[in-house]
Amino acid sequence: MKPGQVCKYIGLVIIMMTTVFLLNACNRHSGQDEIRSAVSQLPQTLDPRYAMDAASARVNRLIYRSLVDFDEHSQPIPALASWRVLSPRLFRFTLGPEGRTFHDGRYLTAEDVAATYQSVLDLPDSPLAAEFGNISKIEVHDENTLDFFLRDADSNFPMRLILGILPLELIATNHDFSAEPVGSGPFKYVSWRQALHLERVKDKQRFRLEEVKDPTVRVLKLVRGETDILQGDLPPELVRYLQKQHSLEVQESQGTNFAYIGLNMRDPVLSNPLVRQALAHAIDREAIIQHALVSGSRLAETILPPEHWAGNADLQANAYDPGLARELLQRAGVRLPLKLVYKTSTDAQRVRLATMMQAQMHEAGIALEIRSLDWGTFFEDIKRGNFQLYSLMWVGIKTPEIYHLAFHSSAIPPTGANRGYFMDKKVDTLIAVSDWTNAAARIHEQLPYIPLWYEGQFAATQKYITGYTLQPDGNWDGLVDVRRSKLRSVFPGKNTLEGFK
Repeated sequence: MKPGQVCKYIGLVIIMMTTVFLLNACNRHSGQDEIRSAVSQLPQTLDPRYAMDAASARVNRLIYRSLVDFDEHSQPIPALASWRVLSPRLFRFTLGPEGRTFHDGRYLTAEDVAATYQSVLDLPDSPLAAEFGNISKIEVHDENTLDFFLRDADSNFPMRLILGILPLELIATNHDFSAEPVGSGPFKYVSWRQALHLERVKDKQRFRLEEVKDPTVRVLKLVRGETDILQGDLPPELVRYLQKQHSLEVQESQGTNFAYIGLNMRDPVLSNPLVRQALAHAIDREAIIQHALVSGSRLAETILPPEHWAGNADLQANAYDPGLARELLQRAGVRLPLKLVYKTSTDAQRVRLATMMQAQMHEAGIALEIRSLDWGTFFEDIKRGNFQLYSLMWVGIKTPEIYHLAFHSSAIPPTGANRGYFMDKKVDTLIAVSDWTNAAARIHEQLPYIPLWYEGQFAATQKYITGYTLQPDGNWDGLVDVRRSKLRSVFPGKNTLEGFK
């Protein structure tokens, strides 16, 4: 290299390094050091006692800590506390040393745990009230130890205790945890103005979660470097587009989140089991998975996947057969075409899936009217039972207790999530004795849900983002260890210094 070229090269390097230094100095004050994630929807609530939507569950896992968590085999493991079974109706929990400091500086004790669970039992409108209705008494021994007394024996009781723990003093003052959450999790709440801002406790790294409803806009923001992380809620063609971008890393995995069509069992037409069977045979799930879902998606027959320890791998699929579906409707005495209203969100991918099912059902003599609503209105309608058909997804489910929450006759909203008002004494009995295999079989036979699929998972990140781990249930726990490289491109549209020679 000639002397002049050496000087020119050194000068360029100095300019680039100076620019990086100046930008970093500015970024410390402008918020650009935040790790940014564009999501399809932000939480409905940051109060874990009311959280039922996917985004709320995912964020609350970051802000709060629970007594119990789960390993990779969906078996319960200690989180805040370990436990002993003193009798079939008495469980003792002992708090460990980790995660005992609330974000406001208070020390987490057994009194806080007792107050949290007692508050759920006392709240008239918590959807989790039925889940903990078997608790007869909570007794605190000291700051580390408490006992849960049950009305009926429940060997799976520890699996239920995944609720984020709240401070007793704030519960007593009716603090609005959704507006200003205080937990002891790895992230603390900073603010929520347009975007949700969190701070990782261990290193004060800031995070920005921005709601961007349009999937194409989310993708463009990532490609342009306007956000750092995308996860889920994209059609396969956009995922393939991201995979072609050299500035990005894309992870994929098989998923475990259960997509389904919910039915209102109080509806005079849908209460007929022949009609429900017809609906199940009117959907070509395999075609939808092949053409409209991301890699790692697969057919589902019940909430828990077959590899789960409480799963049922012997359930027979309701194969796509529009002729049989039409025959079942005629046997049910239904006049064709059968007109039904299907509610979904305004998310483009959800509307697309609904449109595909609408076309398939037409072949079976079903005229499906799609009503796409903004998420808040849609979810309120579902919780109130204001629907004929709707589609949602159960996310992050680890235990068979979900069958109680979703299908037991005591779990009618607002104290549970049996939104279709499904009543079946046999299912209640099977759930009561923890016969999960036969409970799943009975539910599959009765079809209060039309099972669809377990949706595959993917995450796309900028290459300067490292350490992000994709989870099969789509949770956002990967944010706990994610890092931003110290050196980023200072040139628009570039994520590395590649190309400058």
